Amino acid sequence: MLSVKNLFQEILDNDESFRLFCSIAAGGEMQGGWENGRIAALAPESQRALVPKIVRHGADEDKHGRIFHALLKKRGLRPAEVPHETDYTMLLEKHGIGVAHEQLRRDEPLSELDIVTYLAHSRVTEQRACEQMKTLHKHFADHPDLGRAVKMISNDEDNHLAYCHEELLRLARAGHGRTIQRILRECALAEIRVYRDVSLAVMAHMGRILGWPRARAAMLAAGIHGVYAYERLVGWRRMVSLELPERRDALGGPAVPAPEYA
Repeated sequence: MLSVKNLFQEILDNDESFRLFCSIAAGGEMQGGWENGRIAALAPESQRALVPKIVRHGADEDKHGRIFHALLKKRGLRPAEVPHETDYTMLLEKHGIGVAHEQLRRDEPLSELDIVTYLAHSRVTEQRACEQMKTLHKHFADHPDLGRAVKMISNDEDNHLAYCHEELLRLARAGHGRTIQRILRECALAEIRVYRDVSLAVMAHMGRILGWPRARAAMLAAGIHGVYAYERLVGWRRMVSLELPERRDALGGPAVPAPEYA
């Protein structure tokens, strides 16, 4: 029977598919860590009070990348080269979502609008990350190897999303409300397209590794297109709403260290 749990279990049980899964995840997290580090370093004077939280956000992302690399090491696997078409973070940047990497590589202070753009981009992508980690938490919280990682990363992603809501609401009160809503909508519509394309690419690679029959591959592709159709119609709206989070000042303290893997 084809289910989300069975699909992930099949990927986790095979060394090559697990290697690709962890490598893609680690690459995206560590890229996010670099982006947050550069944004913290270049934040404008008007937003310097936000810097410790941006640093914490980046530290969490780096930690997640190290966790996925540790999971590979525990199974005696080396990271795989991440196919370009599966690189979610870089494809978002290519589509002009978030603060451009070319700009982050320069030693020029960012503007307040850049910070708004960063937070809006993060609010959209952290929504996706939270949902993905909730799925993994639901099915694999008790997994002997993956369980601790899933619990920690899921909790961190919830913190990140709460932080984005809280800071965007603060900036909306400061007069950026219309700009925030415009950027959120642009980011959400672009993200659902990139997520569809990356999902199709990842499933194609997994299918080749695991030898899926054409019928199964076609069924999975149809499901991905179905999710995109729903998100394009109404689902994107969940990514642009803003509400005061239950977790206040979610990134106000130091990062929690990664678990040790023997």
